[in-house]
Amino acid sequence: MTQATEVIVVGAGPTGLTLALQAHDHGARVRIVEQRSQAFRPSRALILHPRTLEVLRPLGVTDALLAQAARSAEFHLHLGSRVIRVRLPEFALPDTAFPHFSLVRQMDVEDVLIQALEERGVAVEWGTELVEVVDEAMRARITLRSLAGSEQTHCDVLAGCDGPESTVRRAAGIGWHGGPYREEVVLADVELATDVAAGVSHIVVGRHGLLFVFALGERATWRLLATRPSGADVLPFGQPGPPVLDGELQALLDDAGLDARVTYSAWSARYRLQHRLASRFRQGRLFLAGDAAHATSPAGGQGMNAGIQDAANLGWKLAFAAASSDRASLLDSYDLERRPVARQLLALTRLLFWAEASIGPLPRLVRGVLAPLSAPAVPFLLERRRLVAEAIRLLSQLRVSYPTSPLSEEGDLRSRGGPHTGQRLPDATVTVDGRQMRLHALLAQPGIHVLLGRDATSVEQQRFGPLVTVHRLTSMPGTGLVAIRPDGYIGFRSRSVDHAQLDAWLARIGAGTPAAAPIPQSPADG
Repeated sequence: MTQATEVIVVGAGPTGLTLALQAHDHGARVRIVEQRSQAFRPSRALILHPRTLEVLRPLGVTDALLAQAARSAEFHLHLGSRVIRVRLPEFALPDTAFPHFSLVRQMDVEDVLIQALEERGVAVEWGTELVEVVDEAMRARITLRSLAGSEQTHCDVLAGCDGPESTVRRAAGIGWHGGPYREEVVLADVELATDVAAGVSHIVVGRHGLLFVFALGERATWRLLATRPSGADVLPFGQPGPPVLDGELQALLDDAGLDARVTYSAWSARYRLQHRLASRFRQGRLFLAGDAAHATSPAGGQGMNAGIQDAANLGWKLAFAAASSDRASLLDSYDLERRPVARQLLALTRLLFWAEASIGPLPRLVRGVLAPLSAPAVPFLLERRRLVAEAIRLLSQLRVSYPTSPLSEEGDLRSRGGPHTGQRLPDATVTVDGRQMRLHALLAQPGIHVLLGRDATSVEQQRFGPLVTVHRLTSMPGTGLVAIRPDGYIGFRSRSVDHAQLDAWLARIGAGTPAAAPIPQSPADG
């Protein structure tokens, strides 16, 4: 029996790594275990959204991620015999520091996060399998197995970031509702004999489905992604199936009408797809995040991004729980906030995937006939920058808010104007100590940030611990106060400084006076 740990994370994908980093940087003792024996695996996710970069910024990894990313916004959209050449400028998103999509391999994201954890003294325990979980009254007892043998240990909470076939979810007895798609995805790293430009992304919308080709492969120059009807054999969800024959890859290119010939296939796999949602994201001391909590199609690039944003929401709450005056509200808020978001993303991705890849007669007609006819209108639509920006806000979760969360609290009188509690704090230019700077840059460190208006009563920094920082914004008029959560959402605000109300909110989320009550159990699965 080894020494107990506050938080054990199962799964070292982007979600688990972010969760471990977020919990560690907010004061928790963390272990992260992964059944895979090595870090490398071919990337499935290849894009980071603006909001994802925002929530990662306080963890100090954004610069390293952007150094690995390609931000070229040029792509060629193939619609029948028409090729629409589009180069998008930065999106019309003045309230974020990242008004663009960033093409970056999942493996590169994992490498950056692994390095950040190692710099903090937290090493991923590769080749370590979760065998058993018992949620006891005061702690969770778990059994791990590795080449070194079996180990029993305890933890305050166990976070399951272990994919769609989650061991943690099964141990918690949490329902897994939804079903499989009739289509599958083919991924491959290939060399091509082709005249298509290598510096842009090629997207082919055809009767048979969708095909992407772009020079972002890991084992060869080109990464190919295509949709097609599922095979007759049953593959495990979330795991790569058998390699795809070169002839099949060539057939996908030929069916799409792309003038390219496969000269070498370095790696390929089929992936079975499903749309599912866990019936809840928490059972007692067991929590779910990422693909363990929700499984979507690749449409909209939501998988890795939604998982990282789950982790940013949950990690600080697990770290703060021991000191919270209302642990039940703090820990229950994760499910209350993130599960509705996941439900909306499932609906959105099902609609997008139906249009992109469904083998039904109507979507085949739309892709094969109507889409080419509408090709001349595409550049005009993309030039409507505000329209494009609104679509990006939806896809990126910039519009997500938690107004009914138990952690969203208004102070003395409900303030008029400005973002409300539960909403994401937008970026803006502010003045602090006579210097102009961007607000999100000011807040780019872990913890709670308390923003005071220009004429607000002083709040002494010394009253709080190291994870609460006070800033006076001389560019923000009035006597008000706004408190920002570690994941960038407004948790508390008031029109004037009331120390008692602020202290009560901080204590409630665990940034105040320590409490000794055990982590409460959540209700049984219904």
